[in-house]
Amino acid sequence: MIRVAIIGCGIIGASIAFELSQFPELKVTVFDKQPPGQGSTGAALGVLMGVISHKTKGRNWKLRETSLQRYETLIPELEAFTGRKIPFNKQGILMLCSEGEDLIKWENLIATRRSQGWQLELWDVERVRDRCPHLSLNDRIIAAIYSPQDRQVDPTALTLALIDAAERNGVIFEFGVPVEAAEIAASLKFDRVIVAAGLGSAAVTASLNQLVDIRPVLGQALHLRSAKPLGNPDFRPVITCDDVHIVPLGNQEYWVGATVEFSENGGEIQANADMLAQVMARASLLCPALAEAEIIRKWSGLRPRPEGRPAPIIETLPGNDRVLIASGHYRNGVLLAPATARSIREMILQ
Repeated sequence: MIRVAIIGCGIIGASIAFELSQFPELKVTVFDKQPPGQGSTGAALGVLMGVISHKTKGRNWKLRETSLQRYETLIPELEAFTGRKIPFNKQGILMLCSEGEDLIKWENLIATRRSQGWQLELWDVERVRDRCPHLSLNDRIIAAIYSPQDRQVDPTALTLALIDAAERNGVIFEFGVPVEAAEIAASLKFDRVIVAAGLGSAAVTASLNQLVDIRPVLGQALHLRSAKPLGNPDFRPVITCDDVHIVPLGNQEYWVGATVEFSENGGEIQANADMLAQVMARASLLCPALAEAEIIRKWSGLRPRPEGRPAPIIETLPGNDRVLIASGHYRNGVLLAPATARSIREMILQ
């Protein structure tokens, strides 16, 4: 029996817990000082930009590909096992290309994806107008890239389903209990400790005398409700342009986001209302009906970004092979969660 402690229960910690719960030789306990799905998970839009990403080789693409493939089986598996409904948009991502965009670069990516067994399509403006009549395509929009195999998922619903399934498989969850990583790592109770605490991972690893430098990047978003249905009811992909996402939720509701706000001089980040207003204005230019939509809620969250190295961090803590790090996913935590969980499982069971 291998006894495993997981510190942190956002989408990463919950995914690892469920992955490990399927192996009876592992006895897993998850600790989090907050309720599940808080922090960056609760603030995420859940847009899974894998195929449409320009990452085409190496670890970064492999993680994306592994996760996209796993999501196709994971969502129905969790729904059947737990009886929970997990909102999962399988209608892809439509990225609008502005004037100055290098379409040859996109044509090369389309060819690369085809050779890898994935699909991307280059659409002209007329096709976009036909499929998405609710969009206003000004002269700056010259084309679009449609990625039918990318997805969007509700991060909170997914996290709660993962916890439910893992608990049914015997994982123990301890919420609302502040836990010192050093105490857990020093305890003979656990053979492996997995640090999946997002921004909290820096403090956790510091208590183990090994600072993993992860810093916050703030993002803001809005939840809107339109007075009337928008566009084609049979085609509701995520719309993205210049890093603004319009995420259809059903029932005439949408998420719109997100800002990218860095700390000045290493201090605390205050949400900038002007930056959120700019995101909303750009979304309204793309879809004018959103300007009249009711704002149900505004929110913000902090993304964990590794300092001076690529995201994410999935490795053994230097100097302590009992402690594994699964953190610092920055803006791709939901996308990379299944692949991260698989990587951690392989590291424990190899």
